[in-house]
Amino acid sequence: MSTELDAVDRALLDALQEDARLSYNELARRVHVSPPTVAQRVRRLENAGVITGYRATVDPTAVGRPVVALVRMKCYGPRCITVHPELLDDCPEVVEVQRLTGDICSVVKVVTTTISELERLLVRLGGYGETSSAMVLSTPIPWRPVPTG
Repeated sequence: MSTELDAVDRALLDALQEDARLSYNELARRVHVSPPTVAQRVRRLENAGVITGYRATVDPTAVGRPVVALVRMKCYGPRCITVHPELLDDCPEVVEVQRLTGDICSVVKVVTTTISELERLLVRLGGYGETSSAMVLSTPIPWRPVPTG
């Protein structure tokens, strides 16, 4: 869905990406409009699908899931996890799936408590297609805001 964004919308998006917990009053102060205007614009951006959600970013190690891996998948047809993501609904270790072009169909980001749990998960994912995995050693560039300008 395409939405025309003006400078105020872009400033709101930049501020919310920096800290989604900002109050409408603080957002209004930062972008130099009234709190009711902020509320109306944020609702419009949400309804248009520009803002797709709000969430906390959690360190997997801090919650007991220090093993992070990226799994490349080749799975086509009725058991493809990109066509039928519900196949992984009961798999909380899978925290993200990206559908791709090229010779693999997806990259699956997983977080597990141990290497043996990762191994069990790879066996399960192997039931949906060919897998190739890589453990994440570090993340030198963490999540970044989407440029709005």
